[in-house]
Amino acid sequence: MFKPEITVASVIEKDGRFLMVEEETEQGITLNQPAGHLEADESLQEAAIRETLEETACRMAPDGLVGVYLLQYTLEKGEKVSFLRFTFSGKVVSESDRPLDPDILRAVWMTYDEILASRHRHRSKLVLQSIEDYLKGQTMPLSMLSTWFVERK
Repeated sequence: MFKPEITVASVIEKDGRFLMVEEETEQGITLNQPAGHLEADESLQEAAIRETLEETACRMAPDGLVGVYLLQYTLEKGEKVSFLRFTFSGKVVSESDRPLDPDILRAVWMTYDEILASRHRHRSKLVLQSIEDYLKGQTMPLSMLSTWFVERK
């Protein structure tokens, strides 16, 4: 059965720079937005806030949905992998000294030109696509998303 992984990411701009992370992956050191997987009992927005905090030590407040992206690819052994990614825009509301996730080497603020010049290091094509969609003004209101937690007996 086809079941894509559900992920979230955050596009955060401040003074013409975007909050990015350098992370250690199976493909080496890559650049990405703060991003990760949706966990049980959290909304998509809560996941984006949590992942941004864990990967950058910055608490963000989401203010829009930049896009919903389906990324599918085939691994070397023929295994198919799919990710359904919800990318949010937002602002940093506070910063802390907390340690970053173990795979995160550092959080860094980069200009669009720096991000463009480093596209060979991007975790996926969604990194640049999300920023370009954001820069085009493509943002949907958060009211487009709803979450219900229901216990079945």
